[in-house]
Amino acid sequence: MSGNAAALYERIRSNPEQTQALFRQALQDPSGAMESICAFGREQGLPVDPEEVRAHLASLDDEASQRWVVKARGGL
Repeated sequence: MSGNAAALYERIRSNPEQTQALFRQALQDPSGAMESICAFGREQGLPVDPEEVRAHLASLDDEASQRWVVKARGGL
């Protein structure tokens, strides 16, 4: 699974509608958002687990990504 989180993040980020939908879900249901991210990864052939997603988000150094972490801290 190594590297899948980075590739999956780029796919999500390249689709503004999907990014917004996941962000809204993360605000209301953080663990549901994590499930959606992992499910999307499986659909895209980029399987990830929650720990890999958390580690990747924590490694990012841009403001938009950090907003995800701050707003959805409970599940992400």
